[in-house]
Amino acid sequence: MQSKEKIPELFGSNVFNEAAMQQYVSGSAFQAWKKCLASGTPLSLDVANDIADGMKVWALEHGATHFTHWFQPLTGVTAEKHDSFIHPVGGGRVIMDFSGKELVRGEPDASSFPSGGLRATFEARGYSGWDPTAFAFIKDGSLCIPTVFCSYSGEALDKKTPLLRSIDAVSRQAVRILRLFGDDKTQKIFAEVGPEQEYFLIDKQLYLRREDLRLCGRTLFGARPPKGQELDDHYFGSIRPRVAAYMQELDEELWKLGVLSKTKHNEVAPSQHEMAPIYTDANSANDQNQLTMEIMKRVAERHGLICLLHEKPFAGVNGSGKHNNWSLATDGGDNLFSPGSTPSQNARFLLFLAAFIKGVDEYQELLRCSVAFAGNDHRLGAQEAPPAILSIFLGEELEAIVDSIVNDHDYTDCTRKSLRIGVDVLPAIPKDTTDRNRTSPLAFTGNKFEFRSLGSSQSIAGPNTILNTVMAEALRQFAEELEAAEDFPSALHDLIKRAFAAHQRILFSGNGYDESWVREAEQRGLVNLRSAAEAIPAYILPKNIRLMTAHGVYSEAEMMARHEIHMEKYCKVIGIEAGTLVDMVQHHILGAASSYADKLCQTIAHKKAAGVSCRTESALAATVSTLCDSLMDRMLDLKTALQNEPVCTQEDLVTYYHDTILAKMNAVRELIDQLEQLVDKDYWPYPNYTELLFSV
Repeated sequence: MQSKEKIPELFGSNVFNEAAMQQYVSGSAFQAWKKCLASGTPLSLDVANDIADGMKVWALEHGATHFTHWFQPLTGVTAEKHDSFIHPVGGGRVIMDFSGKELVRGEPDASSFPSGGLRATFEARGYSGWDPTAFAFIKDGSLCIPTVFCSYSGEALDKKTPLLRSIDAVSRQAVRILRLFGDDKTQKIFAEVGPEQEYFLIDKQLYLRREDLRLCGRTLFGARPPKGQELDDHYFGSIRPRVAAYMQELDEELWKLGVLSKTKHNEVAPSQHEMAPIYTDANSANDQNQLTMEIMKRVAERHGLICLLHEKPFAGVNGSGKHNNWSLATDGGDNLFSPGSTPSQNARFLLFLAAFIKGVDEYQELLRCSVAFAGNDHRLGAQEAPPAILSIFLGEELEAIVDSIVNDHDYTDCTRKSLRIGVDVLPAIPKDTTDRNRTSPLAFTGNKFEFRSLGSSQSIAGPNTILNTVMAEALRQFAEELEAAEDFPSALHDLIKRAFAAHQRILFSGNGYDESWVREAEQRGLVNLRSAAEAIPAYILPKNIRLMTAHGVYSEAEMMARHEIHMEKYCKVIGIEAGTLVDMVQHHILGAASSYADKLCQTIAHKKAAGVSCRTESALAATVSTLCDSLMDRMLDLKTALQNEPVCTQEDLVTYYHDTILAKMNAVRELIDQLEQLVDKDYWPYPNYTELLFSV
């Protein structure tokens, strides 16, 4: 462990950050880069060459031999192709070279990345372009340059490009609002994000013995252990030495890469843990979370562990999410969701609050779609995570304020002032206005919203792209109305009142796990998309396409492509899981259970010969044999269903995998879990939940 005095020096040591740029590039190039960040001014090739040369010198000094354009294709993970710095100069000699052209643009083979039809099969070309708003870094001896990734015709083939577009969209509309409040200094608004990362750690040797964990990231069967999380003794408990050593090294590796790893603790389930960073701008947070997931897995193996990021690796215990703390801040560091201490700030806060509520209510389906995939289906709504129904929790204080505005009655704060929205008469709103509703998908937590529905394995780019865009749309509508108003305070009051009244249905402070909420939500007209199969079609609802295209975040073709990719991936994931389950049953479980039944039969024969009672063995052998017969039937039924996949539309195929394949997998699992509890451990071929969850 680095000494605490060395940590500031360690932090960002592998990042070509602003301090490094000041040292390694010319003053004029540095200023041009700063101007690019502030106003989006393009960088000239001369400036790019200057930055590239400085970046190369810095990278070589830090031991790098290669460079790569590091991008985020629609697989959800990162991609990289490495080229060395060597350049031949004749005579069998080389120099280390890196040009602005190589920095700015690359051409990786895009043929094997999902595109959803954005490029023809025979067109392999995809282009990666430098993102100058993100810092380059060194990983595994290579200079990694964060880039966007697009097709030959310019469509986004990645998750970063739409995110950057959405950041610009919400910035433009938010600045319009600030101008109405007399702010003529703010030039840019930043979406800020802090993704809390949950994960499991299990012993590597046990992991290698589970085909389902290796191929699917989750266990496809497993009887519940005698002890799980019932005693609540793991949450925030003492961190075991092996885990503590892992967390210590993880912090150091993340700090080197400039990741603001802040908090670490045990989560609810055995072997489950969490890392939470300090939140930062959305682009950096997205890049850093992709790095975090990679580094988590890499460091784990150095400790003889495996890091599981699947949303539900083990049935019957809590799954893993990624709480996404989201807010908006000015380039001067002013949080727009901070209630503030002056009337004018509070009026502004209420307007932004109204915009968020409006955006979430009007685009429930799209937000639900942003967290819809096969892995997350095992978690959402499972009495451990937010329900599939989207709602917003504000806390008692803010709900009272909203209610007073909607219903025109006095709101009384600690100073006994009546509430009327305006820039001069609004009372102070306490900053800490909320408690924590653990069942809420979107909870206000003092100066930000916590979007709790994200799955632990997913990229945060998609959900934050949607959050930014729905906020941009609400602010756009507000700005158009207020810009045309003759009496701003009155127009402001009327607008906020109408917005709160129209969208109050999305506010809910009760227990989202209670079945009564499902009925109440239906009465309110809220959407309940219970599975990814139901949610994914929301991607291409006409209103959602209009929203994303109007703000230039996605083209219609890009939306259609992502819809196709999500559907295809869903079917492939379920298909891989089903095929893995069939394989494990055919080649291991049936044989193991049959061998155990045979052993029991031999014991029965010996006992009968000796005139000894064999009632226990006889009953057990009969039960195991019967279960094996039933398991064989259900496994063959699942295998047949996989082989006879219907010829139909992609939408119908998603439904088939959800309604038919998953149901048959669950039927197979039911029998396996029963057998696991009966078959002697010496015969059972796989580590059980007790071994897996309590191995570290």
